[in-house]
Amino acid sequence: MDQDNRKRNDDEESAKAHGDAPSDPVPAAIPPPRAAEEEALPPASEGKDPAETGPGGRHDHDENHPLKAKLKRKDHEIKELKKEAHELKDKYLRFAAEMENLRKRLDREKTDFLQFAQADLLKELLGVQDNFERALKVLSGPENPAAAEGIALIAKQLMELLRKRGVTEIEAEGKPFDPTVHSAVVSAESKDVKEPVIGEVFQKGFRLNGRLLRPALVKVLVPAES
Repeated sequence: MDQDNRKRNDDEESAKAHGDAPSDPVPAAIPPPRAAEEEALPPASEGKDPAETGPGGRHDHDENHPLKAKLKRKDHEIKELKKEAHELKDKYLRFAAEMENLRKRLDREKTDFLQFAQADLLKELLGVQDNFERALKVLSGPENPAAAEGIALIAKQLMELLRKRGVTEIEAEGKPFDPTVHSAVVSAESKDVKEPVIGEVFQKGFRLNGRLLRPALVKVLVPAES
């Protein structure tokens, strides 16, 4: 080891004598602070307008473009939903009107049924009433006062029952002839009338709740030809 140290020292002295530079590496030069700052700065944009890259510039416009497209789609969807809602409301109103008309029609049909379902029975009872009135005409003399009184009482009770069920008598004798409620059995000319008038009633007519139940059978007097 001593020999190695002596050899190293001899080599160093020989190098100094010949003017050789030391073998230790030289550290790299440290750049001045200004140069370091310039290197840290990003390169400037060449040929670009700052207004295009800054706030509100072209890049911002490009970034907002998807948002505007999305808002436009949303507006379109809202318009379509409003249109659909309007159509559904219109359909609902029409359906509600149809249901209301149907309800009214069913109520009317129900009322008509309750009022006129017994029409056939009441018409048959009118035939019984007619027979009572014919019997009273036969028994109108003094021979059978008790029988006539009894039949009259029964006829009166039957007529009251018919009235409670909505049956009303049609006026006929002495009234102008109305073909909707009067049925002409026979006609005769008369100088005392200027228009067709009912001269005699053979069978009374009746209405049921305002609707014709049975027409009156009548004799019609017509103006005589001059």
